[in-house]
Amino acid sequence: MTTQFRHGDKPHETDFPPVSIILTVLNEETHLHRAIQAALNSDYQGEIEIVIAVGPSRDQTMQIAREIAAQDIRVKVIENPSGKTPSGLNAALQNSNHEIVVRLDGHSEIEVDYISKAVATLKRTGAVNVGGIMAAEGVSNFERAVARAMRSPIGVGAAKFHNGGSEGATDTVYLGVFQRNAIEAIGGYDEKFVRAQDWEMNFRLREKGGVIWFNPELKVTYRPRNSIRKLAKQYFEYGRWRRIVSRTHKGTINFRYLAPPVNLVINLLSLALGAFINPMFFIPSMTYGLAILLSSAYLGKSWAERIRLPIVLTTMHFSWGFGFISSTRNLIKR
Repeated sequence: MTTQFRHGDKPHETDFPPVSIILTVLNEETHLHRAIQAALNSDYQGEIEIVIAVGPSRDQTMQIAREIAAQDIRVKVIENPSGKTPSGLNAALQNSNHEIVVRLDGHSEIEVDYISKAVATLKRTGAVNVGGIMAAEGVSNFERAVARAMRSPIGVGAAKFHNGGSEGATDTVYLGVFQRNAIEAIGGYDEKFVRAQDWEMNFRLREKGGVIWFNPELKVTYRPRNSIRKLAKQYFEYGRWRRIVSRTHKGTINFRYLAPPVNLVINLLSLALGAFINPMFFIPSMTYGLAILLSSAYLGKSWAERIRLPIVLTTMHFSWGFGFISSTRNLIKR
């Protein structure tokens, strides 16, 4: 029997209860200042505190974080010795104080009214976590192509937080604004999940009767990876850790997650059989390639994007698929 969280139904003492903003960062010197400044520029009328957990970075991330904290008393910096995302988030949670928790990312910039709308949505819906659109935006030509792919169903499937959709209950959201006691009731982020920790925690919140709510009016600007190598690594990790989640929580897999590995296998078989048995077997891989080229021509808003999108889309699909297929059980330590 599930236990329904009751705190979402209780009226807050004020219209603008204090909020804690938490994030954990590693090698984020390029984006960190803008991410924190966007949060500090919020129009939210209640009290705000920001806790940044900094991992052992190879760049100036810690120095930048400390400079920001020195300039604004609302910002606190702590260390995250392991550098792992879930441990950093749990440490930030433990070093923050308020009932409403806003999860940020070093690659993200919230809109000025994001917190105000999120808190209002929490109160209106009784949800334990609310979130909105992961609005990918790039600066360089390559980043813009990645952003275009990340905001398209052909790039990332039909997830609402990528592509938008109607407001309502959902399985997971990007980042999120939480009721603290809901997180504490399930023990916080599971530190065994180096990746996919948001999806995994939202699953446990839903298991306990909590509602995860998507509101398309909530938008967070996301800065994509700036190279093929980084993009491939990112999506490889996504794939193999999503496989771990599906092993841990039975019945959570769906077509969106199976599509990349199935596509990869079909293309590899097509190329192998076409090369060694009969050229007719090239048809599936040729069909996929044509679909990618046509999709890129349609999605791209400039020739720079149209030229890069086939490489970007293929990298995302194949890296995710290979990560899923090659994922081993010993990734997660019990």
